[in-house]
Amino acid sequence: MSTHDAAPETSGPEAPVRFDTKIAVLLREDLETWQRLNVTAFLVSGLGRQFPEVIGEPYEDADAVGYLPMFRQPVLVFEGAKETLTTAHARALSRALPRALFTSDLFTTGNDRDNRAAVRAVATADLDLVGLAVYGPKNAVDKVLKGARMHP
Repeated sequence: MSTHDAAPETSGPEAPVRFDTKIAVLLREDLETWQRLNVTAFLVSGLGRQFPEVIGEPYEDADAVGYLPMFRQPVLVFEGAKETLTTAHARALSRALPRALFTSDLFTTGNDRDNRAAVRAVATADLDLVGLAVYGPKNAVDKVLKGARMHP
């Protein structure tokens, strides 16, 4: 079993599924509500493309209307101070965990090209982080997020 596979708690088709990986988003605590939602959506948007195994099967309602597949596991959302994000970012880098970032500069851009240019213009140590997504083994993600608290 790879680190990206689900690990059933017990055997059988009705057994609850537990994952040995974690998808987590860390938001800066001083963001407005609309910013928190926007940043979270942007941060997790790349995971399915980079790691297709995090995406489950398509949905269908009782009338056979189809819906897009979603993540197969929960996305846990945390918050913390600016310093918490800086520390978590450094930890994610040191562990080489897959990550996505959102900087304050991205609130002033309007498209992907300008977003990438805004990030590219700032040295790693100087990034004004407002959000960070991390994916990987549960214990490694937990260590990256140490000091953060669950989003209310």
